[in-house]
Amino acid sequence: MEHYDNLDMPEAFARSVSAFETLKATLSGDTAEEWTHGELEEHLREAGRALLRQLLQDHLDLRAIREEEHLRACPDLRVTGPDGRVRPWRERSHERWLSTVFGLVRIRRIAHRGPRVSNVHPADALLSLPAGRHSAGLRRMAVVEAVRGSFDQALAAVERQCGPVLGKRRLEELVVDSATDVDSFYRAKVPVPCSRDMPLVIQADGKGVVMRPEALREATRRKAAQAAAAGRRGRLAPGEKPNRKRMATVACVFDTRPAPRRPHDVIGPPEGRSSQRTRRPRPKAENKWLTASLVKTPEEVISEAFDQAQARDPHHLRDWIVLVDGARHQLDVVQAEAVRRGVTIHVLIDFVHVAEYLWDAAHVFHKAGSSEAEAFTADRLTAILAGHAARVADELLGQAHRENLSTSRREAVIACHRYLTNHLDQLHYDTALAKGWPIATGAIEGACRHLIADRLDITGARWGLAGAEAVLKLRAVTSNGHLDTYFAHHTAREHERLYPTADQATFRPTA
Repeated sequence: MEHYDNLDMPEAFARSVSAFETLKATLSGDTAEEWTHGELEEHLREAGRALLRQLLQDHLDLRAIREEEHLRACPDLRVTGPDGRVRPWRERSHERWLSTVFGLVRIRRIAHRGPRVSNVHPADALLSLPAGRHSAGLRRMAVVEAVRGSFDQALAAVERQCGPVLGKRRLEELVVDSATDVDSFYRAKVPVPCSRDMPLVIQADGKGVVMRPEALREATRRKAAQAAAAGRRGRLAPGEKPNRKRMATVACVFDTRPAPRRPHDVIGPPEGRSSQRTRRPRPKAENKWLTASLVKTPEEVISEAFDQAQARDPHHLRDWIVLVDGARHQLDVVQAEAVRRGVTIHVLIDFVHVAEYLWDAAHVFHKAGSSEAEAFTADRLTAILAGHAARVADELLGQAHRENLSTSRREAVIACHRYLTNHLDQLHYDTALAKGWPIATGAIEGACRHLIADRLDITGARWGLAGAEAVLKLRAVTSNGHLDTYFAHHTAREHERLYPTADQATFRPTA
């Protein structure tokens, strides 16, 4: 068996071997015997990182030596750059620094030069070095920490693991740069195949994010300027943030297994459920995919959701269910997108929104929190689930007339009547329950809380547009479970941008 040639290894890695021997001597000495396990961990964390940094540095130095030896052995070798022009001259000892997860290392390589053309460094392409100083591993760590908590917390986490390798502003820039390929990643990603018997569900919603003045949409910025010119109140009401938010649109697509139910599986009767009839489970989301944006319009985000649904069911063989909260603009966008694609959709209003209107109407007739109000609401919600929304709306208005309610008390009843009658085509819950479809927007409501409220709406946060959009996109990628595959895609695209041709990747030698 032929042995590997490792004649230069001891000399090349002499510093690493010396660092390891020093660490071993420290741990076997008398001083280490007095350390607690916590002190041992701390020493190994620092010394271990220094050892790994030295190993990386020694390897890079070895590659530099071998590159020089190769060119000495081939004196007539010429390198062609990405512009197709030959670099006839070469210059040794061109250096650059790289911040890595182990610390700062120095890279020495040969520059190939020519008249009136930029230098070419073949070693840069072979190492796929970034345009800036920070390594791919450090960028990924910055993203993982930044989408989890604030930028200050992310910076502290990176410094604990890697030492002082970057600043806060650069960390924010790395996060923004890392989100540049999210759209192309999902355009190229093939969804998991699914049975045609499983319904396909689309949901969309919006949530505001507090922005810096320059990041607001034009109409909101004008209102903020007008309010500032007119003078501000000294104290706002709790939760009030007028003209400070930009609306983010969030959409999700998921598969679900049909789970037929009855109205009483959703709304329990006031007297309690019968022990003889087991409550049937609700349908659950599978293969959930999220997208969100502060920059794109609701039309664009909903179109992306339809793109994902189209990729999952290109021949429109499955039932497409669209769950919305009843906003007219949102309904118009959904219907227009369905017409454009020639797909039949079943639009349902979120049942929770319907329940909220009915609770408001119930409190007109009965005291809030009373058993009468609960029974009143349960009876009418059950009727709506059974397909009698029009009848319930008329009965509410009729009861308001019979009780001769005042105009102010009648407003909640009129609002409920208007909401039900305006959306009768989207209240076919009897069909949805029989076919086992979901009837509530819990998935998108949870997505809004997770993607936006838990990160972008933390106390005191005011966002620039680029940073907020990047964090929002990367949180969606993380929630989809695609962070590892996305970074592989992003790294490949970044290499193509920095080293744009096949020749640049290998630097074709010419005689």
